[in-house]
Amino acid sequence: MKNLAILILSGLLLSANASAGMLEDRNCGSCHRLNTGETSLTAPDLHYAGNKFQPGWLKQFLKKPEVIRPAGFINDPEFLQGSTENRPVHPSFPEEDLGGLVESLMSLKIPGSTPAPTEPLSKGQQAKIKYQFERTFGCISCHQSLNLAGKVRGGISGPSLVNAGNRLQADWIADWLSSPETYLAKGRMPRYKMAPATLGQFTRFIMTLKKENIK
Repeated sequence: MKNLAILILSGLLLSANASAGMLEDRNCGSCHRLNTGETSLTAPDLHYAGNKFQPGWLKQFLKKPEVIRPAGFINDPEFLQGSTENRPVHPSFPEEDLGGLVESLMSLKIPGSTPAPTEPLSKGQQAKIKYQFERTFGCISCHQSLNLAGKVRGGISGPSLVNAGNRLQADWIADWLSSPETYLAKGRMPRYKMAPATLGQFTRFIMTLKKENIK
């Protein structure tokens, strides 16, 4: 049993090293933080990519990138400066690289996520949370989102949430809303004091924000 445990641990370490190696080979580490020991760089942290992203979205993004942060990244010297229309787009990758890159990114996780509720919101709940999203907590001042009519509106200093339901994992959303410092020690995201029921409803509401719902 001891030898088996050693073999399993060795396999996990080899897998982790291979994942990090592929990301470094593609120069991802020049912009993104790939482990907790690095300093923050000029693009969003990826050391918890496996907690945060949905693999299907990652594959599509790496194949055909789109701008998620119209104002740039917070550590970018040009953050909130200049035209949002000319914001650089993430490099794209060939089809043969996508599977390995997605697998590598999904292996980057930190422990401690709590399962989020998944049952759909009623129309009344959705309208109530939409109001709180825009007015009570002011999320719309920093994030682009979809209003109840399916139109895009909102600020640009934070990442767009227009397609959050396809991009993000519900468990990560709940963790981020309750304790953003778990993932980012110093950031612009406030730590809101939400009751557990409100937190669950916010998470489910954000998961309804999808590009296919734009009207």
